[in-house]
This record gives sequence, structure tokens and C-alpha cells, in this order.
Amino acid sequence: MAVILAVAVAGLFAWRMSDHQADRREMDRLIASQPSNPERFAIGMVADLPEPAQRYFAFTIAEGTPLHTVAHIEMQGQFSLGTQEAPNYMDMKATQILAPLTGFVWKMSGGSGLMRMSGSDTGLWTRFWLAGLAPVARFGGDADHARSAYGRYTAEATIWAPAAILPGPSVSWEPLGENAARVIIRHDGFDQAVDLTVDAEGKPVEIVFQRWSNANPEGVHQLQPFGALVSDFRDVEGYRLPFRVEAGNMFGTDAYFPFFLADVTEIKFPGGSQ
Repeated sequence: MAVILAVAVAGLFAWRMSDHQADRREMDRLIASQPSNPERFAIGMVADLPEPAQRYFAFTIAEGTPLHTVAHIEMQGQFSLGTQEAPNYMDMKATQILAPLTGFVWKMSGGSGLMRMSGSDTGLWTRFWLAGLAPVARFGGDADHARSAYGRYTAEATIWAPAAILPGPSVSWEPLGENAARVIIRHDGFDQAVDLTVDAEGKPVEIVFQRWSNANPEGVHQLQPFGALVSDFRDVEGYRLPFRVEAGNMFGTDAYFPFFLADVTEIKFPGGSQ
């Protein structure tokens, strides 16, 4: 029995190491998509956008800043796999590589002891482990996962990678009101609209979009509101980016549940040329 147990543990450990290697390969792939000699921001690039979008870019990107589209984000905070009624938040730390239109990797660890949760969420898979040895969630590789993930990483561009949503062949903007605009991001067969609200200065306040998700009582994939509140803006290499994000499902309804409460500890632009 001891030999069987040892073999089983060794097998699980090897499986976990394989996941780590896959995370690293995907991170490296995304980092490699960073422009090596990017164009620099000029306010004239957004002159034809709705006025709230112009205000957003003027606030978020300083004139002459290299247009890095891949961000490396370190964060800590609280994360929940529970519900509005029983959130059971766990402390967490995470590293994220965000490359809008290409993908993302969010690699986290949280909790403690036998209830320690770790794993990764990406555009290709979701894999979480309990205590580093028991796989508790493994899914992805299907149309539902890809569509849901695309909504997440394109919406997060408005938070941490604004250069990726400048107007272009895959990105268009529409007016929504005095302080709001909608960005529509099309890529690889997907079409995602994200609504951005800014204040008088152009500082982002809230991000809302219809996300393809099964985070509902029926467990059925459907479009439903997802949103984030952002704050604590800081200067990072010519960008002004939020270091506090609260996000969750059913945003703007009585069922809103902010399962993600993050304080960013570092943002950088890997492989970028200054």
C-alpha cells in the first residue's frame, strides 16, 4: 500500500509540474507578442472617437508613450469560489500576463493548509488544484470556455492594457452618453462589446460587458452582466492604471457578487522597447 501511495503521489506531482510548464509556455507565447518597436501615442490617434473615449485615452496614456499591448501584473487580495450568500473569501496572490486579442494567463495561489488552492485560468484552460496535489477543476478547450475567456481578457484591456484598444481594424468605438463609450473588439471569430464609464477627467470608473458564463443557479452558459469598479490610479511607464479592482457576476443587479477583490502590487510591460 505504501508503494502504491508513493506512486500515486509521484504521479500527481508530475501532473502538477506539467501544468506549471504549460503555464510558463503560454506566458512566454503571450510575452513574445509584445511589439518590439512600438508606435508612440499621439492624441491625434483618437481624434475621431466619441468624446468620453478621447478623454479616457488622454487620461490613461501620456503623449509619446510606447504602445505596449502586453502587460505583466502582480496582485494580491481576495478571491471567492463561493456565492453571494456564502462568499468564503480566501486570501490570494496572482501573476497575470495579459495580451488582449492574443490571450491571458492568470496564475494564482490562495487559502492555506489542506485548503490551499492554486492553479491557472487562461484563454485555453482553467485548472485548479487543492493542496497542490488534488485536481479540483479542469476544463476548457471548448467553444463555451473560449468565448467566456475572450470576454474577460478583452474587457481587462480597458483596465490594464489601453494601448490594445486604440482604434484599428479589430477595434471600433461607439458613443453611449456624456461620460460613457462602448468599445467593440473583434478577433478570431469573436465579437465583444465593453462599456466604459469615465469621470470628468477621463479616469475610468466602471467597466461593464455581457459575458458568456454559466455562473448562475442553472449552471447554463448564457450572456449575463459582468462588471468591475476600478480605483487607486498610479503612473506606470507613461500609463495611468488602476491598482484596485473589484469585479463580479451580475453587475448592476441585486444578484451582483464581487468574487474578485484585487490590489495590484506591480505592473510592467515585458519585452517592451522604451
